[in-house]
Amino acid sequence: MDCIKRQWLVFAITLFLASSQWLLADSSLPTDHAPIGVMGDHGHKTGEWMFAYRYGRMDMDGNRDGTRSVSRAEIHQDFMLAPSKMTMEMHMFGGMYGINDNVTLMAMLAYKDLEMDMLTSPMAMGMMPADHKFTTRSKGFGDVKLSALWNVHKTAQSSLHATIGMGIPTGSIKQKDDNAMGVRARMPYMMQLGSGTYDPILGLTYFNKQNQWAYGAQTLNTFRLGKNDQGYQLGNEYTATTWVGVNVSHTVSWSLRLDAKAWQDIDGEDDALDPMMAPTARTDLRGGERLDGLVGLNYQHSSGHRLALEFGVPLHQDLDGPQMETDYSVMLGWQYAP
Repeated sequence: MDCIKRQWLVFAITLFLASSQWLLADSSLPTDHAPIGVMGDHGHKTGEWMFAYRYGRMDMDGNRDGTRSVSRAEIHQDFMLAPSKMTMEMHMFGGMYGINDNVTLMAMLAYKDLEMDMLTSPMAMGMMPADHKFTTRSKGFGDVKLSALWNVHKTAQSSLHATIGMGIPTGSIKQKDDNAMGVRARMPYMMQLGSGTYDPILGLTYFNKQNQWAYGAQTLNTFRLGKNDQGYQLGNEYTATTWVGVNVSHTVSWSLRLDAKAWQDIDGEDDALDPMMAPTARTDLRGGERLDGLVGLNYQHSSGHRLALEFGVPLHQDLDGPQMETDYSVMLGWQYAP
C-alpha cells in the first residue's frame, strides 16, 4: 500500500512540473475526457480513431458477510477452505472509431492475472494439510467486448449518448491449478477469465463542461443470456457513476468520482466445484453491492497523448458472504487520438 502511495505522489509531482500555463481559449482541455476508470465516455467524429491501454489492479483482503467483517475462524465453521487475499491485475486494450458524427464503434479486450491465497482449516484431516496456506493463479485473455456509442443529444457544452454492446465469450471458464493436496483442479468462479455466455451491454452517458470544470454521469449494465457449457450463468451487473473534473492548467486536471456497483448471484453451478469446500464455490454467495470513492489525475498533451491515473477505496460494501472484500483499486491509462 505504501508503494502505491509513493507512486501516486511521484506521478502527481511529475505532471505538475510538466504542465506549463493556462490557455483558457483552447477548446481542448483535460476535462474533455472522463476519469480513466470510466469506459466509453465519449464519441468521435467521422474517421477519427483512438487507441487506449489501461493497467488496473484491485486488492482484496479478508471477508465480509453483509456489511460485517468475517473472521477466518467463522468461515472454517462451515468450510474446509477460507480465502484470505486476492489480487486482480488487468491489462486492457481498447480502440474507438467514428463511422460518422453520430456513431462510434468501440472494442475492448483485457489480459487478466488473478491470484488468490487460501487457508485450510486447522481441523483438516486426511490428505489435506491442516492450517496450511496455498496460492492459486489464473491468467489469460478475457471476453471481447464490442459496442456502439450513439449520440442522442450533442451541443458545444453537453452530450448524451447511448451504449449498445455485446460481450463475446472468448475467455476461459475451465481454468485449473493445484489445490491444497497438490491435485490439479477447477478453480472457483471468480478465478475464471470469462463468463462463457454472450452478454448484452446497455448504457447511457451524460457529459457537461463549463469553462474550467466538467461533470458527467454514466450507467452501464451487463446482462447474461442463458447458461454456459459448464452449466451456470453469472449474475447481471449494474453500475452507475458520476464525476466532476477541474482543470488546474491547460494540460492537467483533477477529478473526483463516485462509483456504485451491484451484481447478482450465480444461477446454476459448475459440477467440477464442491460447494461444501469453500465459500468461493457457492453460487449463492457471489452477489453484492459496493460504493467506491475515487480521485483521479489527468495529463493531456497537444500531440494527442493522454496519461491518467485513478485511485479508489470502498465507502460501502454489502456482500452475500462470506465473500472477499475490496481494499482498494488503482488504474493507470494511456490514450492516443491523433
